[in-house]
This record gives sequence, structure tokens and C-alpha cells, in this order.
Amino acid sequence: MEFILVGQPNSGKSTIFNSVVGYKSVVSNFPGVTVSYTKGKIYLHNEKIDVVDIPGTYSLQTSDEAELVAVEYLMKAPEEVVIINIVDASVLSRSLELTLQLMELKKPMVIVLNMVDEAERKGIMIRCKKLFDITGVPVIETIGRKGKGVYNVFKEAYKVGKERTIPRTIEGPFELEKLISRLVDFLKVKNIPKKWNYRFISIKLLERDPLINNFLKDYFYQSDWKFIDKNLAEIEKTPRKSSEFIIASVRHNMAFKIFEDTARVGHPPKKDIREKMDNILMHPILGYVFMVGALYLTFSIVFGIGDVIEPLFSSHFEKLSEFFAFHLKTGSLLFSAIHGIIQGFGGGLGIVIPYLLPFFIVLSFLEDSGYLARIAYLIDNLMHRIGLHGMSVVPMILGYGCTVPGIMATRILKSRRDKLITATLTTMVPCSARMIIILGVAGSISMGAAGLVYIINIIVLGITGKMMSIAMPEVSPGLLLEIPKYHLPGFKAVLNKTWFRMKEFVIIAWPLLILGSIILEIIKYFNLSGSINTFLSPFTSGILGLPAAVGVVLLFGILRKELALILLITALGTREIQNVMTSTQIFTFTIFATFYIPCLATFAALAKELKWRNAFLITAITIIIAVVLSVFIRFVFPLFV
Repeated sequence: MEFILVGQPNSGKSTIFNSVVGYKSVVSNFPGVTVSYTKGKIYLHNEKIDVVDIPGTYSLQTSDEAELVAVEYLMKAPEEVVIINIVDASVLSRSLELTLQLMELKKPMVIVLNMVDEAERKGIMIRCKKLFDITGVPVIETIGRKGKGVYNVFKEAYKVGKERTIPRTIEGPFELEKLISRLVDFLKVKNIPKKWNYRFISIKLLERDPLINNFLKDYFYQSDWKFIDKNLAEIEKTPRKSSEFIIASVRHNMAFKIFEDTARVGHPPKKDIREKMDNILMHPILGYVFMVGALYLTFSIVFGIGDVIEPLFSSHFEKLSEFFAFHLKTGSLLFSAIHGIIQGFGGGLGIVIPYLLPFFIVLSFLEDSGYLARIAYLIDNLMHRIGLHGMSVVPMILGYGCTVPGIMATRILKSRRDKLITATLTTMVPCSARMIIILGVAGSISMGAAGLVYIINIIVLGITGKMMSIAMPEVSPGLLLEIPKYHLPGFKAVLNKTWFRMKEFVIIAWPLLILGSIILEIIKYFNLSGSINTFLSPFTSGILGLPAAVGVVLLFGILRKELALILLITALGTREIQNVMTSTQIFTFTIFATFYIPCLATFAALAKELKWRNAFLITAITIIIAVVLSVFIRFVFPLFV
């Protein structure tokens, strides 16, 4: 048996998935972020069941890649599936349009009225029994973020799966039903796989859905398509509207009628504090003030906590190094390897985690509270000024956590040109790994210096985006972004999401930090670092004006950006960077490390999403920008310090 969670964006689908399966899908307030389905397993009544979280979609009439993934998965799903339709109860009339489409699949199904507390706050009371009588499938009320009713959903889904309870057929106008019946009879003789419901296919043909046309091309002759076109022309003749428009209108009316029959709307509720908050936080002037304040507060918290915690760990690892130096020969290969392990492990625990952990906690809080979507709304105008779609801000905001999911999120953009520009800008956004370099290196000068790196980054993103938009002219469409409701994030949800993001560092990056430190120590033991640094010195010292010792550091930084900070400390032989590098060198190094070649994981994501040619192109752009900026900083920065 397999449960498929289907719902419109922001219905709470991924929240329910994560509450039962575990944190294997990042919950986000941005429609379409889950651009590939996520699968997990649960045990229910001593039986192992697959649970699948597919992309949020407003309709089964495909319009972008994320929705295409959802519809294809539903079309190809095996007979044993149970559809769990997650519905935002506070916008029931709109949500029922997707429910009506899912019902036509004639697969076992459960309707979940999620966020019933929000519906009640709006004065909407829903009669579940009446909705069950109309649809023929169980209706469960839940508050997903609090876990209320979630167990009943899966218990009912299991029962529906065993009993093979399928939804009722809700018929439309007589003339439309007559045409659907004619198409169903036609399909029955075409040897089409029975797992595809003929009524569903007939409706999709009326919608002129390219996906269903692609599925049927192996079963239809040219004469069959002429028969379909003839029937579509017949229904379009009287209202002089397209069949797709007619179907959408009928479904909309049916959804609203079901809402009127099943829901009672009381007096409009009093405006609560959340609506008053938007008057300030999304104000055309004050909104930007609060946005800058929120971002400043975020980095102040991260910097403040990191500054307090880092020395607590660093001193212990320095004593551990001294202990091994006393008991082992400092010139031996064994000591070099052990010292590398201490540097890598201590660097991760003492330098990276003190900054990374609070950053992910604050990021999760901003995301789950709903404020991150409002930042996207505020930035929309700025995005259009550089010639991009407003939704381009979504991958870029995700890029502040990790560039890889940011690159993957460019799938929500329909234009190939927008994808290329957005991916380029997302690659240059300071991810959490580069944040470590900014706070750890530029932060050694002052917090203002670290903040200046972010200001420079934003300016460079704007200029780069504008130049690429001019080079590839195209009018970008406006932004349609659903603004989620404000929520006080659950403590457990924030911790789970923080661990989900920290896990990549702990499992993947940290071992690489340790391995990189060991390799660097071995390179130093065999006196190879001098040769590498000498080879790179015309660039590092001649062009960038940095100490020759950073050559190996920048080379290894391509593996993971966190490596650059740990290996810089190892290469310089001290954590007090400001004692061996000038302020200009520190700032130049930070700028170059922030912009140059994306890490290997990012490069792989670029190659996957945009092909190898564009991955190399974006890499070349970042290197050029990094060199130009660094040289500029080298000669201009001393004038202001």
C-alpha cells in the first residue's frame, strides 16, 4: 500500500508528511519549492507503508515543472495507492477544485481539512458529514502544525485502502456529461491501459491537456484525433468559449456549490494582530526598514552567539594539540595526521557550528513564521528592476541556507533565460558555508566589515543581474506569490528543520573538513605546500596581494567552502588571523572566497539543472567577478582604513 499526499501549496501537506515520516522534506512557505517527490515509510497495523509527498499543485492542469511532476506521479501510480488530499480549510471553496479533479482518478481517497483553527478564526464552520455525503470519501479535520488529528488521517487512509473506497462521481451539466460519456465509449475500444480512468482521460482531453495527449499518442491514429477535435468543436460552438474554459468554469461552480452546501460562514471575525502586523511589515516604506532590521538582527544574533561560543571550544583543542606535541615527535608523519584530525574536528566544532547552528535556527524561525515570504514580496520590485521574474527571489533566499537547493528551486521558473540568470545570481549568494568565512575572517576585523561583504554582495548581484538581463532581453511576467499566514513556529518543528540542514554539514562537510586538514598537514610534512603555493603565487600574491600560503587554501576551498576557513588557520598556523594578515588582505581574501568557483556540490547541481556548458559558463562568470572585485578591494580598501 502507498499513501500519496496531494494538496495545493501552503495547505500544510509537507508539515503532515514530516510529522509522521520524519524530517526528510523541507517545509517551506513558498509555493512549488518541493520540486521532486519525497518518499518515506511508516508502520501501521504491523504493515510497512510508503508515504509520498509530491509537489504542491493548484490544479491537475499542468502549468510548470513542479505541477508536471505531481500529475505524472498520480497518473503512473499503482492500483494500491491511497490519495490523501490535504485541503486548507480556511480557503475551502478554492481548494475543492483540486479535490474534484482528484476524485475523477477513481482511486481510494481521504479528504483532510487542515488548519481548521484558521477556518474557525475566519468564522467558517464546515460540516464534515455533509461533505462525506457529497464526495463519498472520509473527511478528517486536522491542525497539522500541532499534530491534532494526524493519526486519524493515516488510520482512515489505511481503512480506505483495504476497503478500496473510491469517490463518488459528481456530474456536471447534461450536455457536458453527454460528451464525456461519448468520449468514454470511444476510449474503451482503443485498448488503453485500464489503470487510467476513462472518465478522467476524457475530461483531460476536453481540457486539451498536453500531458494526456502525450500519453495517448501511442494509442491514437490521426483519424482518432480528428474525432476528438470534432467533439470539442461541438461543445465550443454554443458558448463560443474553449472547452478548457468551459471545464474550468463548471468545476469552479461545482466547488463553490459544495462549499455553500457544507460550510456555514458566520460574522466576519475581528481583525487580529497578524493583519495589523502586515500593515507595518509590508508597508511600501516601513516594510523595507523592518526587513533590513530583521536581517541585521539575524546576523547580530549569529555573530554574537558565535563570538561567545567559539573561544570555549578553541582553547580545549589548542591544549589537545599541545598534549600530542609533547608526547609525539612534532616532525613525524603520525603527529601531522593527528594534528590534522584535531584541526579539522576542532575547526568544525569550534569555528563552524557556533555560527552555523544559530543561523539555521533563525532561518527556520523566519521561514516557519511566514515572514520569509513577505521578504520575497518586498524584494519583487527590486527583482523586476534588474529584469527578472519576481519568483527568482525564492531560489536566492534558499541560497542563503545552501546553494544546492537554491539551484534546484530554479525549476519553478518557466523561462530558460530566467533560470540561467537566477542560477548565476544564486551561485553568488553567500550560503551558510560562505557565511562562516565572512564571519570568521572578515569578522576578525569587525562586525561592520562582515556586514560590508553582504552589502557588496547585494550590489554585485544587482549589477550582474542587470547586465545579464540586457545581454538576454526578455520581458519577465509579474509575481503571483501566495502569502502564508503568520504562525508562531513550533519548537520541535524549528529544531527538526535546523537538524535537517545541519545534518549535511555533520555528515558530509565535517568529514571533508577533517580529511582536508589531514591532507594539508601531510602536504606540509612532505614540503609540497611550498611548491603548490609557489606555483600559485603569481596569482595569489601578484594579483590579489595575499600571502603565498593561501594558495593551497583556495585550491581546497573548491571542495567545500568551509574548508577555506579551517585550512587558512592551519596554513597560517594561528587562529589570530589579524596578527599575520593586514586588514586589506583579510577583506580581499573574504571577497574572493565569497565569489570564486562554487563548491563541487553546487557545480554538480548546476550541471544537472542547466547542463554542463552553462555550469562552466556560470563558474567562469564567478571567477571573473571574484578577481575583479578582489583587485579593486586590494587597492581601494587601504584608502578607508
